[in-house]
Amino acid sequence: MAQNAQGEFIWYELMTRDVEAAASFYSSVVGWSCQLFDPGDPKSYRIFKSGADEVGGLMPLPEGNSCQNAEPGWIGYIGVEDVDAMAADLLADGASQLMPPTDIPGVGRFAVLADPQGAVFTIMRGAIDARSTAFSPHETGHCQWNELSTSDADGAFGFYSRHFGWTKGEAMLMGDLGVYQMLDHQGMTMGAIMRNPEAERRPAWGFYFGVDDVDAATTRATVAGGKLLHGPTEVPGGSFIIHATDPQGARFALVGPRLSP
Repeated sequence: MAQNAQGEFIWYELMTRDVEAAASFYSSVVGWSCQLFDPGDPKSYRIFKSGADEVGGLMPLPEGNSCQNAEPGWIGYIGVEDVDAMAADLLADGASQLMPPTDIPGVGRFAVLADPQGAVFTIMRGAIDARSTAFSPHETGHCQWNELSTSDADGAFGFYSRHFGWTKGEAMLMGDLGVYQMLDHQGMTMGAIMRNPEAERRPAWGFYFGVDDVDAATTRATVAGGKLLHGPTEVPGGSFIIHATDPQGARFALVGPRLSP
């Protein structure tokens, strides 16, 4: 099976201060299971699974970590063909390097960067020819949407399009917030770029995880200690979204239908 095309989101990773609590929270809210990458090591990297599909990772927030202002948060991985060459190109175009190209034996090579506006992302080349389905726009339990909130939407689009081949899809006017610009890649709409509605907040990527009932999932999230920030709000296509933070403060979003009475 071939790897994903360059420019596709291939993985999502949560860095947090309490991995046990985070595993329990997302298992309850999204329906994921969580297992150790190395069953013999209780401190091993953890894998979130939706059914049999691996959809994300979970690890402790490293001491002195510069990603996401050293706060718990989700980071998206973008697949590339050559990590070293891509990292060099990104740095020459205004990105900053948070972790240089590094090998994970048997897994792949990756680097962590921030775009010119400060949003953090990871680039990676997997060690084996296998296609990731972590991003699947119509699959419950998978990430269905990738959204960049930034201080300079036009500049950010130019940066990502130059390196990852993303193109402009449909655009929606959002009043004072300007244009909500859809992002297309190889014939698929996979996310959007918008001006940050919270001017004081650092530019960041946000990820929408699919659930089968937004209201029920929202209730599970708040009961488990999460905080609802916005929603449920209907979006084009008839689905509903919420924005929330988990008990450690990491932001996440959910998308799905409203089925609860």
